[in-house]
Amino acid sequence: MHRHGYKGRKFGRKTDQRLALTRGLMCSLIKYQSITTTLARAKEIRRGTEKLITMARKGGLANRRLIIARLNDLEAANILVDVIAPQIKRDSGYLRIEHAGTRRGDNSEMGTISFVDDIDYSVKPVEKPAAKKADAKATKSAKAAKPAAKTAKSAKKEDK
Repeated sequence: MHRHGYKGRKFGRKTDQRLALTRGLMCSLIKYQSITTTLARAKEIRRGTEKLITMARKGGLANRRLIIARLNDLEAANILVDVIAPQIKRDSGYLRIEHAGTRRGDNSEMGTISFVDDIDYSVKPVEKPAAKKADAKATKSAKAAKPAAKTAKSAKKEDK
């Protein structure tokens, strides 16, 4: 039997469990910069995470929505697009895997996966001026609506 067309590792799990596992590991890697897991899991999430980082570097609303759909975690997706992607200076090879010995219980090989570039999580994303204008319009309309509501209440009290 040949191995053509069998892509990725199964981890002895069903498809939905495997997807949930990889999504959770990718979200943890994005939130905490570095995680320690089995070597096979680290190699597998490197594939998916590097694709997401490339999407985030391209930018755009469509890519942001694809990242949100793949991660299923809005906070991690926003961190990736707004904080991590602008700080990455390389074209590929964003992550590194270092061997971390073996696990005590079952002697499986462990690895630490982390970003090659140093990421500063204290950098706040730059807000776009269009968003500020929309917020200003919303507050103006809200202020205009409040006095109208008060006059309607006072008119009801006068009718009674």
